[in-house]
Amino acid sequence: MAICFELVVNFGDDAEAAQAAARIDPKPWVLRAGAHHIPLHRPMLAKVGSYIELSILPVAVSWGCGLDGSLPRFQLTAAELTELGHQLYELLAQFRGYVAAKVGWDPESFLDPAELRSEWSDELNDGSIHGLVLCEKLHAELDPSADYEAFQPGYRWIPYRGEEPSNLTTD
Repeated sequence: MAICFELVVNFGDDAEAAQAAARIDPKPWVLRAGAHHIPLHRPMLAKVGSYIELSILPVAVSWGCGLDGSLPRFQLTAAELTELGHQLYELLAQFRGYVAAKVGWDPESFLDPAELRSEWSDELNDGSIHGLVLCEKLHAELDPSADYEAFQPGYRWIPYRGEEPSNLTTD
């Protein structure tokens, strides 16, 4: 089973916006992580239930990711992963038309509006899902009590605090 560090974006049913985001050329996007320079895999689109999901993964960062083939993994600290995460949010800021997005280890479970309502309502309300970006419409529908800040026009979030040392990091 793969454990992926990635940017995942829910585009709802907006195929045009999802395809525009997927057309981004990953070649100029070489991210910094300490002394490492890490390219991005080509963006992947998939239909997940009722919505279109876009995933963008840094090369050789995840555990057991088939996209990486036999490439050796970058051994990264939590601080280096955090640096990658901030750059993935910079990339996200260029996209339009999405419903929800998040960077981190396997963040997909935070992007389904139905799951956010049923499974994550306490965390939405206390602001503990840091890095979760919601479009204004979904934010208004969910009406969390936590103080979500502006991410970019039309989007709100609890700012990304970065990654913590764990068994997925070298520190």
